[in-house]
Amino acid sequence: MTELTESVLQMMKEFEKLPGIGKKSAERITYHLLKVPASEALALADSIRLVKEKVRYCKNCFNLAEEELCDICRDPKRDASVICVVEQPRDLIALEETGKYNGLYHVLLGRVSPLDDITRDQLTINELIKRVRTGTVKELIMATNPTVEGDGTALLITNALSGYPVKITRLARGITTGNSLEFANKEMLSDAIIGRQSF
Repeated sequence: MTELTESVLQMMKEFEKLPGIGKKSAERITYHLLKVPASEALALADSIRLVKEKVRYCKNCFNLAEEELCDICRDPKRDASVICVVEQPRDLIALEETGKYNGLYHVLLGRVSPLDDITRDQLTINELIKRVRTGTVKELIMATNPTVEGDGTALLITNALSGYPVKITRLARGITTGNSLEFANKEMLSDAIIGRQSF
């Protein structure tokens, strides 16, 4: 069996550290990069370097930004009285792609998860409370993921803001377009009824 060079082995080890990448995937990616022109492989390396040097968290909402504020927080057309609370920047992107929301966001950078030793203090909950204290926020939309940890985090935030005159709502859940009631589970149907809207 041919021995791999130290640099190739090192590259494979680095790819294996990425989420969702196992040993076989790391090998495939490494061999792919060895086959492509140097300019293509170096373009990938340059893009990683650029992201690590330029991208930071927005000082207002903790979305990804290349300046002090992200594009959404800088947009004067957005409704600053409504804040949608999400766990990660990728959740914000998913909501933005619907084209149905025109307010601002607050990214928690995670969710409270005692089993993973993630506490409230590791998230941006205190910064969210500061934003509500300004008095300009009229509604918070809880858009944490529908998991035990996501719902627990939303409940924690709701309790922390109980003394403030802010309306707290959550995304409606339940039956998606094209699904049949007979195939929906009990929790999905429950959320669909609780989150029902005017027809």
